[in-house]
Amino acid sequence: MILVINTSGNGLEFVLDDKYTHIDTEKQSVALPVECERFLRENGATWSDLTAIGVVVGPGSFTGIRLGIAYAKGLAIGLNIPIVAVNAFDLYLVATPDAFVAIDSGRGDFFVGAKNLAPCVMSIDELETRQMDWPRTVGHKPFDLRNALPVVRAKLSAGESGPVVPMYLRPSYAEQNKK
Repeated sequence: MILVINTSGNGLEFVLDDKYTHIDTEKQSVALPVECERFLRENGATWSDLTAIGVVVGPGSFTGIRLGIAYAKGLAIGLNIPIVAVNAFDLYLVATPDAFVAIDSGRGDFFVGAKNLAPCVMSIDELETRQMDWPRTVGHKPFDLRNALPVVRAKLSAGESGPVVPMYLRPSYAEQNKK
C-alpha cells in the first residue's frame, strides 16, 4: 500500500490506495501524526502494510512543506520503505498532460510549469502570453491528491525514490530580506 501525504496547503490530506481524506486544522504540526495514524486505522491498514510513501514537496506553504517532508522521511526511514517526492505540477499534469499549470502564489505572481517548461515563477503579463502555447490552463482549482498514486508508482518503477527536498521556486522571506 502506498500512503501519500500533503501538507503544502491548508489542512492535511492523505491518500491510501483508493481512500482519501482532507482534514481541516490550524495546527498541522500537532495534527499530522495523530490524523495520519487515525486515517490508516480507519481504513484497515497498519504501518507494516505500507510499501512506499509519497509526499507533496511544493510549491506551497514553506512551513507545511517542511513539516510533511520531515514526517514522511521519518516514517520511511523507520519502516525501511521508499519515499517519493511529488510536486503539484506532477499532480495537475498527470490528469491533464497537455496543460499549462498556473498556480496563484498569493504574492501577485504565479508558479507555472508544463511539459517542456520547468517550474518557475511568472508575472501575470508573462503568464498571459506563455499560456497560449498550450491548449488549456489548469491550476485555478486545487489538485486532486488521488492523482499522486500513478505518479508515485511511475517514479518507483523508474527508480526515482528519495532524496526528497522541498520545491522552492523563489527565496524565502528571510532570504529576500537578508541584508
